[in-house]
Formats: sequence, C-alpha cells, structure tokens
Amino acid sequence: MLRVAVVGSGPSGCYTAQTLVQLDPEVRVDVLDRLPCPYGLVRYGVAPDHEKIKSLQGNLRTVLEHDRVRFLGGVLVGGPGGLSVARLRTLYHAVVYCVGAATDRHLGIPGEELPGSWSATEFVSWYSAHPDATDAGFVRGVRSAVVIGVGNVAVDVTRMLVRGAGELRPTDMPQAALDTLTASGVAEVHMVGRRGPSQARFTTKELRELGALPDTEVILDPAELEMDAGYVDSAALPAVQRRNVEALRGWAAAPARHAARRIRMRFFLRPVELLADGGRVGAVRFERTAPDGHGGITGTGRYEDVTAQLVLRSVGYRGVPLEGLPFDAASGTVPQAEGRVLRDGVVSPGEYVAGWIKRGPTGVIGTNRPCAKETATSLLADAPALVRREVPRDPLEALRAAGVEPVQWAGWQAIERAEAALGARLGRGVVKLADWDALLGAARSE
Repeated sequence: MLRVAVVGSGPSGCYTAQTLVQLDPEVRVDVLDRLPCPYGLVRYGVAPDHEKIKSLQGNLRTVLEHDRVRFLGGVLVGGPGGLSVARLRTLYHAVVYCVGAATDRHLGIPGEELPGSWSATEFVSWYSAHPDATDAGFVRGVRSAVVIGVGNVAVDVTRMLVRGAGELRPTDMPQAALDTLTASGVAEVHMVGRRGPSQARFTTKELRELGALPDTEVILDPAELEMDAGYVDSAALPAVQRRNVEALRGWAAAPARHAARRIRMRFFLRPVELLADGGRVGAVRFERTAPDGHGGITGTGRYEDVTAQLVLRSVGYRGVPLEGLPFDAASGTVPQAEGRVLRDGVVSPGEYVAGWIKRGPTGVIGTNRPCAKETATSLLADAPALVRREVPRDPLEALRAAGVEPVQWAGWQAIERAEAALGARLGRGVVKLADWDALLGAARSE
C-alpha cells in the first residue's frame, strides 16, 4: 500500500489527493496543514462577499471526506517547532508539498515600511479571519486609500474598503472586522496601475462589481485611458481584456453621480515613494509612465502626489523557502521536473511539489488541476520503487509520538459547528472564528 503525505490543504493539495485516489485504488493520502482548518486560500484568500467562489469549498470537502484521504490539521512542517522535512520523509513513501506562495512582493521604494503601508495579503488575512492576522488598525482615521495594483486581489480589497454594513453583514466575516469596516470613514479609494487598462490583470466579472456598489461611483480620467492603444482600438485584444475595456469606457462616459464614496481607477502611474505625515504614510508619489512602443512602459519624469492614509500593495505573491527543501530564490519556487523535486539538479526520490510553490503564483484556482495531475502522475509512475521502503503502518501514531496531536476531520466539523453557533448568537449566518485559541478550543471540543 502506497502512503502519501500532501502538505497543504488548499486547491493544489486537494486536487493532488483527488488525482492520487482516482488513479490508484490502493493509495492512502494524509493531507497535512499547519492550520486547524482546511481549504487554504479558498477559506482565507477569497473575499467574503464572493459566495460563488467560496462554494468551491464543497468540491474540496468531497476530496477530504474520501475514505482513503485523511485531513490532519495543526501540523507544522519545517521551521522552529515543526516536523522536519527529513522526519516527515521517513513516515511516508512520498511527500507532496503544496505550500503555495506565502508572502507578498514588495515595491522596493522609500517609505514602504511607514505605518499605514501594508500588503493587500495582510489586509485580506485580517478580514478573512486568518488566525495569524492581527487588527492593525488598517482603516482607523483613514479617509483616502491607495491600492497599488490592478488585479483581482486589488479589486477585492478596494471593494471591501467601500462596502457597507448591509452588504457585509450576511458574509462570514469575523465580527470585529465587520464592525471596524462598516464604521470606517473611507470615502475615496485610488486603484492604480503602472501600465494601461488593456494590460490590467483583473477579470471582467470582478471589475464590473465595482460599478454595482451602492452609493459608490467609479471615476476614470479619459486622458489616461486614451494613452493605451489597446483601449483606443480594442478589436485585437483577447476577449477578457476587450470586455474590461468596454466596462471602463462605460464608466468613463457616465456623468458624475456625486456618490458618498468614490473609486478612482488610475493608469500609467508608477509608485516611487511613500511620503510621511505625522510619522505615518500621508501620500504616495507616483511618476507618470507612458507606453514605450514595445509593449512596456517608460518613465516621463513627471510626478504626482496622491493623498492617502492607507496604502495597500497588491503586486503579486511570492513563495518562501521551506527548511529542508531546495529553493530557487529567483523564481520563488522549489526546483522540479514534472513535479519531482530536484536537489542539485538530481531527482530526489519521494519528494514532489504542486501548485504555486511548483510553478509560481500564476493562474486561477482551476489552473491547479492540471498542475496537480502532472505531479500525481509522476508520483504514481515512481510508486513501484517508492513502496520498497518501509514506513510506519499508521503515520498518525508516529506524529503523536513526536508530540503532534493533529486536528482531524471531526475537529474541523466541530469548528464549523462553533462558527454556525457564533453566527446564530450574533443574528448572522456563519461567522468565522478569528484566533488560534478559539479554533483549537472548538476543535478539541469534539
């Protein structure tokens, strides 16, 4: 019998487990996660008002409830106090690392570390109830915010900044975040890209949601839009970009509504410095850019300061090294060939990767399916050699002997019941538990 550990219970981990049990009728898969809750970024990275995307949890749930798949939460692999990569390797015939891209990219400009300057990831983690997140006073005293980036995460955080209580209350957002956001005084959000609208990374559905927010208007500068040849003539653009341009054209032509809140979408502006005011961020200095005629941009030497008490950078994720695994710092990934981990260019038997730590933070949730299938196929091709090595009959006993008491599926179900009960007490639907003590206390109650 082939025993496999999958480290990470997000989409790539679940899709890897699913492919393994579909292709091999004998394999047993333990899906490990350092959190007591499964689903990775589907639970902690999808905006709380995106119920359709969050419903993907149902698909992942089916995988984790398979009779040959076992969820083991609260298991840290690598790092201080964690189970070492070497030790984990002795417990299973094969280990697949699906640990994603756990940090964000930085701008690398002066003032980036000023109070009031955050990554969008930190903000999302807070309103999504990630147990490592803290209430950093993101919106306290904020009237104007700048979101740097024009992808879907940038759209999400922009939308969350201007959502009202009526729209957020039905979500599973933790109560403290709900109270803070609905009481905030944010009246204006600038979402800024260094290139043109036809090169933005958001998808049309997410973009159009900005135009449907109550008492909120989207404002664009036609002069910025028309600097982009793809905007002026969108016929040759791919379908998504063409639809994006059509949505932007509609907003640009609409008369001013004088709504209570404003989203200003800006293009061809590159951040060069965050400016301080009273010891915290007070403005962002941008350089005007222009198309260089070769698909890129060039600086113009003209600058503009945009007032903001909050700056959220949303310029991409980045993988981080896992102690004991090789790591390519340039790409932020683990060196691999068809999912097989490479150590000094040579395949390391029994070690595999899938998802963002394999290919980088690219694609959408569904992109993880073919990525996971490639890795699982490689692993099963190697299985005849892998099963020759003796491993414990049940790795769970070895984990417990090492002082690890995993949260199993019944513990996760107890967390779900506790979140439903919390929501009922608050007169809402399900409300997420937002700290380690509450999550683990609920899990142990089972």
